Amino acid sequence: MRNTSKPKRSRLSKSVATWVKQLKNKWEEDLYYSRTVTSFCYAAWVHVEQTFKPIRQHANNLSLLSFVGVVAMYVLFPTMANADIELGSFKLDDQTVAMIVQSMQNETESYGRLPEAQDADPRHTFTIPLTAYTSDPAQTDDTPCITASGLDVCERGQENVVAANFLPLGTHVRIPELYGDRVFTVEDRMNERYYYKMDVWMEDLTDAKTFGVKYATVEVF
Repeated sequence: MRNTSKPKRSRLSKSVATWVKQLKNKWEEDLYYSRTVTSFCYAAWVHVEQTFKPIRQHANNLSLLSFVGVVAMYVLFPTMANADIELGSFKLDDQTVAMIVQSMQNETESYGRLPEAQDADPRHTFTIPLTAYTSDPAQTDDTPCITASGLDVCERGQENVVAANFLPLGTHVRIPELYGDRVFTVEDRMNERYYYKMDVWMEDLTDAKTFGVKYATVEVF
């Protein structure tokens, strides 16, 4: 049986030899200045390497010398090393001196008082019936002191809480016709059958009964 692999290797070897020969010819002919540029780059690299060879040999000594120089600068010339500017070495003009004096005076002056906030206009007004209630289980539930928002009105003891269904909890309202500038906060809810109505929380049951039912304008903020 004949071996067919040898001719293939022979053809491959001839191709490689031909390519190497062509490349050698191009190199000798300096095609596109390939040999010139390569030789120049190699010579430049050898020159640079020879130049920095002593520096590499004394790298540790140079690092130590640089460190000593920096330390000496900080010790002998601290102002120059820190790049600080001493005002005493410069002549200041009148405008600069005036600005410095004004800055020093501002540090000793009081800041004054901020302007007092004015009362804002109400966002809405409602003329509705108002009643009063107390922390009585008969009028509320089994936790008479705890409002719908979680506030313990009995512990706080301030009559500035109202109950209403048509306003979000936390809304601030005033009832000028009955309470002037006193501000109330919606902290509780009424029975769901009452919508446009408001209950004013009171500590004393007698006061709540005396209040009865009143129609007044409620300002909502």
